[in-house]
Amino acid sequence: MTTNRPTAEQSRPPAAGTPLLEIKNLSVDFRLETSVVHAVRGVSFDVRAGETLAVVGESGSGKSATALSVLRLNPSPPCMYTGGEIRFEGRDLLKLSEKELGRIRGRDIAMVFQDPMTCLDPLQRVGAQVAEVLRHHTGMSRAAAKEAALAALDEVGIPDPALRYRQYPHELSGGLRQRVMIATALVARPRVLIADEPTTALDVTVQRQILDLLVTLQRKHDMAVVLITHDLAVVAETADRVVVMNQGRVVETGDVLDVFDRPADDYTRKLLAATPRLEAA
Repeated sequence: MTTNRPTAEQSRPPAAGTPLLEIKNLSVDFRLETSVVHAVRGVSFDVRAGETLAVVGESGSGKSATALSVLRLNPSPPCMYTGGEIRFEGRDLLKLSEKELGRIRGRDIAMVFQDPMTCLDPLQRVGAQVAEVLRHHTGMSRAAAKEAALAALDEVGIPDPALRYRQYPHELSGGLRQRVMIATALVARPRVLIADEPTTALDVTVQRQILDLLVTLQRKHDMAVVLITHDLAVVAETADRVVVMNQGRVVETGDVLDVFDRPADDYTRKLLAATPRLEAA
């Protein structure tokens, strides 16, 4: 995907109000048999309602480990949360019990992953998987949850939702599976959506459709979105602010327009230099 830098006209004003999600000085280790990997080292950032915050960096920079830490989805062991806080509405998620965190996962904070085939149950119809989120978090009846799931499938642009509801993941294309993942994430109307490389496994045309969909739904529901990506083209087209990570640390953060025009860190400048650009003939 190619891109030009965002313009002042494209950049939205900063979201106002108290941050919905705050990560403060987070450190995460993976303790292996023969070594310790310091995957996240003192990372801090926040995101507000109606804002899209992009977290960027190359593979191994710690961005996905940071994102998964929000809902404590890193495998434990070997993962250890060795410092910092992750605060949502004033509560430190790292200190909650699994039962308490289970009430937040999928209801208040939801995630979309890069490969829906590893997240969708291959033995369960896709519609039932969307409806199960509502039944789990709201106690909604089976019939009411089905109606809400059909509406969610329709909202994310899946044609013939009644047919797709009855199908299994392997019967859908990659783009439709990702739309199902988005419907599953959004059906309970979370306040924060974390999207971890949501278009990596898709071709360029479908990537564009999925990104447009996320932007539309984010604005419709006034969600806070944390977008994890290595692709600065995606950042330019979707984000309000950007956090740049390298070797487990935040090296730069700021408004997208400012960071693209005046990068302060050498690593950010290298990332921007490596991004393909659409040049005039």
